[in-house]
Amino acid sequence: MEKVRDFDFTDRDFEKVRNLVKSHTGISLSSAKKDMVYSRLSRRLRNLGIDKFSDYCNLVEGGDDAELIKFTNAITTNLTAFFREDHHFQYLTKTLVPELIRKNQLDRRIRIWSAGCSTGEEPYSLAIAMKESMPSNETWDLKILATDLDSDVLQKARNGVYSSDRINGLSNNRKKRWFLNGKGGNEGTVRVRPELQEIITFKQLNLLQEWPTKGPFDFIFCRNVVIYFDKDTQKVLFDRYANVLKNDAHLFIGHSESLFKVSDRFKLLGQTIYKKIK
Repeated sequence: MEKVRDFDFTDRDFEKVRNLVKSHTGISLSSAKKDMVYSRLSRRLRNLGIDKFSDYCNLVEGGDDAELIKFTNAITTNLTAFFREDHHFQYLTKTLVPELIRKNQLDRRIRIWSAGCSTGEEPYSLAIAMKESMPSNETWDLKILATDLDSDVLQKARNGVYSSDRINGLSNNRKKRWFLNGKGGNEGTVRVRPELQEIITFKQLNLLQEWPTKGPFDFIFCRNVVIYFDKDTQKVLFDRYANVLKNDAHLFIGHSESLFKVSDRFKLLGQTIYKKIK
């Protein structure tokens, strides 16, 4: 039985949306995303009092900057968790951090990029992992750049406030050490401790546009981001990542992603962990 919808959403409308998404974000939407697109954008049509998807597309295409941001925020998917894909953090703390401490002993400086940071769980997890595994008796200049296309999720990330169930998977020691429990009207929430927020800079960034940084970075987490890009876009993106990474630096990507036939500038170490080789 065909779904009853408030708005007509033809294949032509969907194709128009796909083209707008591709041109503004680089994300390639498959035909299987049609229902998702309708669900997310129909809310914008209702809010604006627009009756047709074609009229909404004309609004976005016509250069309404505020609506372009809302359009982008509606389309981009934000699925994340603290210490998601834990094997990456195990490698980081047991193998990579000791290596970085040896390599960077002279300037005691480490630079990290969380590209596609969503609501902040990934960069805060990185901050926790680094703080726990670095020498507590030494002063290090540690900074994490956290970027995302979606301005709404970035604001949530900056605030660092989450519902208590978001940290259910963490050990009691980590909960006590790194999170503050909300009181009164904030009961049922947790806030990350200021010492984590102090080392993270959150910035809105379209990965396909000019980057505000030239690095060099000691490692980059770019997980579950490139699955939305076509192969040609991925090739450009990973080449740019290689350019801002130090020699022999590491790149962590998502569990369903691969650099096979995409880039020859990285060597696979295993479990979607790569090392820059040129």
